[in-house]
Amino acid sequence: MKLEEIVEYCLSYPASYEDHPFGEGWIAIRHKGNKKLFALIFEKDDHLCVNLKCDPDRSDFLRNAFKEVKPGYHMSKEHWNTVILDGDLPEDDLHDMVKHSFDLTKPKRKVKK
Repeated sequence: MKLEEIVEYCLSYPASYEDHPFGEGWIAIRHKGNKKLFALIFEKDDHLCVNLKCDPDRSDFLRNAFKEVKPGYHMSKEHWNTVILDGDLPEDDLHDMVKHSFDLTKPKRKVKK
């Protein structure tokens, strides 16, 4: 997947926006409602990568299932994965990981009493 494709896919989620809090070379995709990021796109060792939030139990499974999924670079290794985008990871699996990250970080609904 190319840079433009992953950015466009992440921005297809509702109420998301692109941000550059770490300067050039880092693209954060955030929720408008709470400003939490759910995807952090960057290049490392000549590979296009994305950091995605993940449930810790699921992280271990994904890291064992796909060589492109590693512990989160510059993030909590327990709650974040780094996904190498120029490998052989099936696009459907990547899309599922992005959705999972989006769902984990989206604004919580307020419960009326």
